[in-house]
Amino acid sequence: MKIRCDVCTRRCNLNEGQFGFCHARQAKDGKVVSINYGQVTSISLDPIEKKPLYNYMPGSKILSVGSFGCNFTCEFCQNYIIATSDGTNINKRYISPEELVEMAEELVAEGNIGVAYTYNEPLIGYEYVLDCSKLIHKHSLKNILVTNGSINNEIFKEVIGHIDAVNIDLKAFTEDFYKRVGGDLQTILKNIKTATEITHVELTNLVVPGLNDNEEDLKKMVKWIADINPEIPLHISRFFPAYKMWDSSPTPLETIYRFVEIAKKYLKNVYPGNC
Repeated sequence: MKIRCDVCTRRCNLNEGQFGFCHARQAKDGKVVSINYGQVTSISLDPIEKKPLYNYMPGSKILSVGSFGCNFTCEFCQNYIIATSDGTNINKRYISPEELVEMAEELVAEGNIGVAYTYNEPLIGYEYVLDCSKLIHKHSLKNILVTNGSINNEIFKEVIGHIDAVNIDLKAFTEDFYKRVGGDLQTILKNIKTATEITHVELTNLVVPGLNDNEEDLKKMVKWIADINPEIPLHISRFFPAYKMWDSSPTPLETIYRFVEIAKKYLKNVYPGNC
């Protein structure tokens, strides 16, 4: 009898012992569990602007952690080594929520304000994010989330209630693009709306030549954002060759700056990224 995983829009139907598409969840003893819980592959004290968050506590630093696995198949992924991993071919170590909070507190003297859940898709292992974020708040520190937003809305609402600021990738504004990477545009839009009602939200749009660099689609996107709140920051970022697109060219700088000017007609806080 198959067991359905309802964490993301893929809704994998799994046999006992089988792993989900994300490589981070497994059907075990009649339920689907996180196997990347606390399995940290990447950890670094980063400037908060690197998330990117420009309008939330600028100048501060954040202890950033990531695990392995992802529910998307982006051909241009910058972190594909951990995103495509099942945890068996990479270095990792277990860090409990208690240990993570202790590490975050030790770095306060260096400007750290809390913990950012990032690098891979953190919400495929949302249980760890929840446990850590609750504990972080008990110690008067901040929680930052960087996500593709392609998560069941009920789970998203449960997590976002413990998050102080979130950057959500709004990768494109067409269903065709999201089908290509394995997501669902309407789910992401719903979660963006949910987040704006609860916490500080910034959005990132990585412009990939030939995939999502259509000006009309950009106009539709920024108009949609402006209808929610024209003060939502939008980061329009430049693509550099990676993963399955090593033979591609970087996004032309003129494209990024043109898109920024278009977006500024509707939004108050628009920033070029990776330039």
